[in-house]
Amino acid sequence: MCTVFFDVDTQIDFMLPAGALYVPGAEKLVPTIARLNAHAWSTGSPLISTMDAHAENDVEFLSWPHHCVAGCLGQRKVTPVADRAVKVSLAAPCPDVRQAGHVILEKVTVDCFTNPHLAEVLTQLEADRYVVYGVVTEICVQNALFGLLKTGKPVTMLSNAVKELSSAAAETMLAKFTALGGEVASA
Repeated sequence: MCTVFFDVDTQIDFMLPAGALYVPGAEKLVPTIARLNAHAWSTGSPLISTMDAHAENDVEFLSWPHHCVAGCLGQRKVTPVADRAVKVSLAAPCPDVRQAGHVILEKVTVDCFTNPHLAEVLTQLEADRYVVYGVVTEICVQNALFGLLKTGKPVTMLSNAVKELSSAAAETMLAKFTALGGEVASA
């Protein structure tokens, strides 16, 4: 059985208090996320890490403050990136990720499925199920969860490895997610 771990946007700008779009309390998730990622690597489970990768003049900055500008400190992941990581960028053809172990999936919107290569990455990995964690629960994590549910494979969100901005919005999203067959568990 192939479980794909899905680490959503755990970047400095979101996870740490000095970050440009800090999610209050997200820094408390870092040890759990590091443990989950290490578990994926040690068991040979694929890990997909979504990563905002904005240009300095990105149109998203009309709605959100500057954050996760490609190549800047705030764009970096808060946990280590595997030595054999493969980057799936928007601007290049989709690489073969089957032997990568760690896939860094760049995106420029709140929805990771706007990277046109994600469907091919999922096909290459031949997942039987997905385990999802990261930030922000009711924004980017939500988009990952609902997109992954469309694959027809089981999707589990780890409730102690996500952080929301609005608990009411997160609760509403979780009710929809579970109504569609998604599962909620703890890491």
